[in-house]
Formats: sequence, C-alpha cells, structure tokens
Amino acid sequence: MYIGYSEAETFLRNCEDAVILTHQSPDGDCIGAGFGLKDILAELGVRSRVVCSDEFPSRYDFMTADSPNEDFEPKTVIAVDIADTKLMGRYEEIYGHRVQLCIDHHESNKNYAEMTLLRSKATAACEVIYNLAKRMEVNISRHCAMCLYTGIATDSGCFKYECTTPRAHEIAAEMKRSYDINFARINRYMFEVKSRGRMLLEAKFCELMEEHIGGKLVIAAVTQEMMSSLGITCDELEGLAPITLQLEGTEVGILMREREPNEFKCSFRSADEVNVSEICKTLGGGGHAKAAGCTVKGDCESVKEQLVEAVRKALA
Repeated sequence: MYIGYSEAETFLRNCEDAVILTHQSPDGDCIGAGFGLKDILAELGVRSRVVCSDEFPSRYDFMTADSPNEDFEPKTVIAVDIADTKLMGRYEEIYGHRVQLCIDHHESNKNYAEMTLLRSKATAACEVIYNLAKRMEVNISRHCAMCLYTGIATDSGCFKYECTTPRAHEIAAEMKRSYDINFARINRYMFEVKSRGRMLLEAKFCELMEEHIGGKLVIAAVTQEMMSSLGITCDELEGLAPITLQLEGTEVGILMREREPNEFKCSFRSADEVNVSEICKTLGGGGHAKAAGCTVKGDCESVKEQLVEAVRKALA
C-alpha cells in the first residue's frame, strides 16, 4: 500500500526495535538512508540496527564505523532504497515477507511492503528521508546530515545527473548552512579518491568498451579474473557505469560486473530518451529511467548477447 509522509510519521513514532534493510552491493544512498534513518529513530527513542547482505565498503566508514548495532529481536522491519526483495540478498528469506515500511525513490518499486513511502521523482532515498525528518520536526544530528548529504550527492553524481531535483540543491545548501558538514571532504572520497587497482582499470577501460547496434549501445565487462589481477573488489567499480555513455553517439551504456562466477550485475545508463528501467524489467531488474540495473546469469559472452538483444528490442 502506498502511503504519504503523514502515515510514515505515525508509523515511525509508534514503532519499536527496528531492523533497517539496505540493498546488496551497497552504495552511498542506501547506506546514507539506512544510517540517517537510524539516527532519526534514535531521536525518537527507538532502537534500531542497519543490516546489509554485503559488507559496507571502507570509504563509507565515516557513516558506519561509530554507529553500534544493538542486539535485539526486531519487532519492526523497514527497507530503504530497495525496490525489490531480490535486492536484499541473504536477508530476503529472513525479512522479505515481513517488511512493514519501505522508503524508496525507484519507479520500479514492487510495492512488496505493507506500506510504501515512494517518491519516484526524488533524487535519492535520502532526499525522501530528509523531507520526512523535517516534517516530523526531529533533531537532525551532524552525523545524520552527513549521511543524508552523501546519499543525495552520490545518487545525483555530485549534482550533475538529470535526476537532480531543485530540492536536492536546497537540501545540500541547508546541510552546509545549518550542520557545517565537510562536503568537500565527502565529495573527494566519494568521487576522486581511488585505489591503484581502480585507476589501472580506468586506464584500460576504453579497451573494454564494445560498441553494438551501430554504436548506439556500449558494453564494458569486468570479470572476476580482471578484478583479481588488479587487486580490486566489486564494490570499487561503483561510478564506472556512466563512462560507458561518454563515447559519442551512445544511447545506452552498460557496465557488467561479475559478482559471482557466471553471475553479472549489469548497470544500465541512458544518454537521452531510452528508458533503461523498462529494459531492465524484461531482465528481472528495474530502477530509474536513466539509471537501472539487473542481474544476469551466464558466461560473459552469453550475457552480452542477452543484453544486446534486450536493448535492440527497446530501440526498435
């Protein structure tokens, strides 16, 4: 059931002992939303812990490291930035059927929760949570502000993607004005600081990009073998997908990341008019019109063939 801010506020003010679910392959928005909401619940006197099927990357330590997870049997299950229970990874079996509230901004949300606060036009889930916190008039701590800013900054590509709303800029200004967050330091670690292996991969990335459908589609595949040879992990590939759109004439770009042997997480990006969320739905995924994803099983070449055919149908 879709709900508004009023119903979400009532629920949060009356909940107890909450587990907050974030999606596998965690990014800045789901981590920021999870730990930002944890801070907000703490202001309400509600115990909570944030969980993820995968480890949180070390570059997000400023959000996660000093936020202890209390041990309790959850009475409340909340999902943030999760459009589909499949994205919960190993937690799907445990909590997928028990989610009472989902806070999200993906137009492809499956409406799996008892209540869903969905704002598909929002830049990030963190934008939705910030608006909710302001409506509730709860204190936003500096840590909470850093979390919510990080989610908005990362999902907007440092405020350059088409999904960036005027509200996102307003929130960023308020974070700087009222909470004195070090936005320059956050953005440096989110967008500029990279491991040596990641930089070596970027240096050869042009060689990995393959053109299909007359140059309208570009695919770059990064296998486990490549990652192992460079000494990098799958989470270090975040931010590479937009590079696939930089080649002139490209309409759809796809980054393939081999999470497990013969299992690729495929991140789609659209340059202009193509709705990649609709393409990803045909492959069991979803997301936004300009940025979406899915997981496809098979060897590298067979997965590429599936992706090319799906995009070909969409362009036709």
